Amino acid sequence: QVQLVESGGGLVQAGDSLRLSCAASGRTFGSYTMGWFRQAPGKQREFVAGITWSGGATYYADSVKGRFAISRDNAKNTAYLHINRLKPEDTAIYLCAARSGGIQAIPSEYDYWGQGTQVTVSS
Repeated sequence: QVQLVESGGGLVQAGDSLRLSCAASGRTFGSYTMGWFRQAPGKQREFVAGITWSGGATYYADSVKGRFAISRDNAKNTAYLHINRLKPEDTAIYLCAARSGGIQAIPSEYDYWGQGTQVTVSS
């Protein structure tokens, strides 16, 4: 079992950058594919990025390609989401999730979830 805790969110201005972190408990973190999702008020949970257990493959939603970068450090049991050139429409709760197997964009395919970290972008 894996427990996930996100951090790094906050109130920022458009054009700023952020690095979100997802700290995992458990010795098996390195065996899980990690995904980042976001959920804005009144909207469905949206996949933004995923990374395989080794970090050898990543996948991004079209809406964030070129601005978001996912990475992981298995020695630190932590996954990261770097967000550049933030826009007001990036405002959402950002959640990380873990699953066995490959990257999936469907939330129900993930087994473990964190509570999320709020990102608010002012114009």
